[in-house]
Amino acid sequence: QVQLVESGGGLVQAGGSARLSCAASGRTRSGYVLGWFRQAPGKEREFVAGISWSGSSTSYADSVKGRFTISRDNAKNTVYLQMNSLQPEDTAVYYCAADWNFMYNIHRNRQAYDYWGQGTQVTVSS
Repeated sequence: QVQLVESGGGLVQAGGSARLSCAASGRTRSGYVLGWFRQAPGKEREFVAGISWSGSSTSYADSVKGRFTISRDNAKNTVYLQMNSLQPEDTAVYYCAADWNFMYNIHRNRQAYDYWGQGTQVTVSS
């Protein structure tokens, strides 16, 4: 079993920044893709960013390109999401997820991911 635990959420003023972390524990292994999703009230959970095992490939939703940066530290089994220029529409619960079946290909669909964190709330005030 693999557990993912997010941290770093909170209240941020519009235009500000935040950094989310997600640490994997349990029976972890090498060679998996990590991603971030978010879900606002009344909306579907949507893909935000993903990163390959080596970190050489990343993918971003159009809404966050140029503002968010995903990275990972495999020695720590941790993925990060640096969020800059935050806007009220970024307010959501943010989830990290692991795709255990791919090490390079980054999928944007929720069904591709095998393990999920509990989520962390990010609220951006105007």
